[in-house]
Amino acid sequence: MATLSRSDVEHVAHLARLGLSDRELTMLEGQLNHILDQYRVLSELDTTAIAPTAQTIELENILRDDVPGPSLTTDEALAGAPERQGDYVVVPVVVEGAD
Repeated sequence: MATLSRSDVEHVAHLARLGLSDRELTMLEGQLNHILDQYRVLSELDTTAIAPTAQTIELENILRDDVPGPSLTTDEALAGAPERQGDYVVVPVVVEGAD
């Protein structure tokens, strides 16, 4: 696995429109090459007996039950709105041509 040169890092930073200083480019070059080194180590492992997977741990639904509880009244919820019309917050039109 090849290492990234300073010009490689500068090119990727340019494509990503990142304005990085010389110090940041140097630091990023080291970090990216360290990541590549870790992949190089992992690529040496024998994985022939391991089935391909996209998930390494069991997935579990961790959502709680949707149980209604105490909440704000409409007036309390809208008390901080800059402008209100009945039970709704008035906001500026954000789609041209919509009235």
